[in-house]
Amino acid sequence: MAPTLTLKPGTAWADAWQRCLTVAPEAFRDDRVLNHWAAAWHPDGRALPATSPVDGSPIAGPPRLDAATAQQAVRASLDQHRAWRHIPLPERRARVSATLDALTEHRELLALLLVWEIGKPWRLAQADVDRAIDGVRWYVDGIAPMLEARSPLDGPVSNIASWNYPMSVLVHAMLVQALAGNAVIAKAPTDGGVACLTLATALAAREGIPVTLVSGSGGELSSALVRSPEIGCVSFVGGRDTGARIATAVADLGKRHVLEQEGLNTWGIWNYTDWPALTAVIPKLFDYGKQRCTAYPRFVVQRSAFDEFLAAYLPAVRSIRTGHPLAVENPEDPLPTLDFGPLINAAKAKELDDQVAEAIDRGAVPLHRGSLADGHFLPGQDTSAYLPPVTLLNPPSSTPLHHAEPFGPVDTIVLVDTEAELLAAMNASNGALVATLSTDDPAAYERLAPQIRAFKVGHGKPRSRGDRDELFGGFGASWRGAFVGGHLLVHAVTEGPAGERLPGNFPDYHLMP
Repeated sequence: MAPTLTLKPGTAWADAWQRCLTVAPEAFRDDRVLNHWAAAWHPDGRALPATSPVDGSPIAGPPRLDAATAQQAVRASLDQHRAWRHIPLPERRARVSATLDALTEHRELLALLLVWEIGKPWRLAQADVDRAIDGVRWYVDGIAPMLEARSPLDGPVSNIASWNYPMSVLVHAMLVQALAGNAVIAKAPTDGGVACLTLATALAAREGIPVTLVSGSGGELSSALVRSPEIGCVSFVGGRDTGARIATAVADLGKRHVLEQEGLNTWGIWNYTDWPALTAVIPKLFDYGKQRCTAYPRFVVQRSAFDEFLAAYLPAVRSIRTGHPLAVENPEDPLPTLDFGPLINAAKAKELDDQVAEAIDRGAVPLHRGSLADGHFLPGQDTSAYLPPVTLLNPPSSTPLHHAEPFGPVDTIVLVDTEAELLAAMNASNGALVATLSTDDPAAYERLAPQIRAFKVGHGKPRSRGDRDELFGGFGASWRGAFVGGHLLVHAVTEGPAGERLPGNFPDYHLMP
């Protein structure tokens, strides 16, 4: 009989909220967060109801601004930008360093907010915070040569990012952009993370960082955050549909842009025999329920090796643990080590479950379907946002799971017989961010890897977004605008010599670093 679990003392949403009120009373009021613009906190915007994906309980929702107020915030950010760009680099470094010290002091609270708001298991929530802090410290230490012969942009950087990495992607980018001499604007993701971002913004604002944080619908705020002439650069992380609309707008305006979009990242198996290595890596690929831009949801497998692939894959996928990230058997127990918790919300879980059912109805073969009955849950808790791992063979081309990234714990497998079929299947989404090819033949890897349309290709190992000096971008429709990572992130948000062509994927040219 499974033990009865309980919420670990001190980790309830009410506990986290009370700590926010104590740490940053200027940014949190009663049961709502505030927007921050014109260097002040404002109780404006219509606060929408929100629930935690962890258990469906109420949490703070984003206070959505209207377009007119967002435009005021952008104009105020331009005023801050014009002053900040003249602050000497040593002073900017000191203020960003002080912000990092404050983020470090409140690391556990930031991580706890991520658990409740976006469902990250404790280990991954802490890693998200740590990657932001450690990554920005690397820039603080080494930015001086990256800024030689460069100047800040003419206007602030507008950041519109998805909900899955509020700290290690969004806050990281904002602080590096500010370090480079720009004021920064961020739109809080609608689906989650607003309290975590509000706390991080409060800590940065106290140190004099010119940061603006606003909430609202993309359609309502797009004219202000994307099209405003005051904006010097648009940085976007999200899906292809929204990214395409933003790409059209910035191209028409000739505006600097960094648009990271989704792609179907694939893992190929060709003339391969090191199956224990594959078994070991499979659970890691399910981190955060594959709700990552660098997740691998598609395996392209040589047909003659399919039996051996399944023998290596199925035991690994059956070992994956999911459940409530804060549930423990005894109050003194550490928080559980889970591969993933809930998806971002119940609607996403249902959408993906429906897509799986549709694919099976149209001919896909279910190879594995996990069960929530084996999950790590509190008695009677709401599990509507949870989806156990699913693996399908040959999803029909008429279904979304054939060509689109599921952004959830669903693997699909496609069988191939020739190298040409392997490459065609690995390039199914017109470009991707990462890919991996597992093969025992180094010559085959050297021959095939350059033909895989992904920015990073691993040899038997997963690739990631990377940190510090590792560059990042995408091929095809997975990326538009300047590439980032290392010195390229600084160059993307600064002006260089006249006629400079930044590495990236632009409407009139594509340039690899």
